[in-house]
Amino acid sequence: MTESPTPYVLDADTMTGGMRPIRQAVISIGSNLGDRLNRLQGAVSALEDTPEVQVVSVSSVYETQPVGAPEGSGPFLNAVVLIDTTLTVHTLLDRAHAIEDAFGRERSEPGAPRTLDVDLVVVGDRVADDETLTLPHPRAHERAFVLLPWLEIDPEGEIPGQGFVADLVGDVDTTGVVRREDLEILL
Repeated sequence: MTESPTPYVLDADTMTGGMRPIRQAVISIGSNLGDRLNRLQGAVSALEDTPEVQVVSVSSVYETQPVGAPEGSGPFLNAVVLIDTTLTVHTLLDRAHAIEDAFGRERSEPGAPRTLDVDLVVVGDRVADDETLTLPHPRAHERAFVLLPWLEIDPEGEIPGQGFVADLVGDVDTTGVVRREDLEILL
């Protein structure tokens, strides 16, 4: 994945006057508690309202069984959002967490049901591995609920160090990942 379709475009940081490249980022969103579709729509609307973020595309909504969740957890609605941004990766992560918090996300045991999950999958070709963030997302290449919606909106998508999304989809089990034609997220 490149930094952006036009990697030479720079945007001024309004706080410092510094220049930063516009990066393309892939964000996975999901919900399996409450009004799932409304929460996905809210996440996309919050991203649209974020300064220095331009929502480029949103996938169809997919319904999936939870992965690694406690027994009795309900199915997820998932989608992938493609954005262009000049935000730093940690600022973008902070925004993702703020959006989750606004929708009542509680962080308890891994895989627990959640009102909203907003995950950074890739941000340009940025690689990060620190106490708060790992990029690219360490399990995205194994998750059909990320790969199928991403492939739909970005057939040339690539996970740095893992390969092209179109190739990775062939390596995962896509059964149980159902495109919901009756549901839509609006831009």
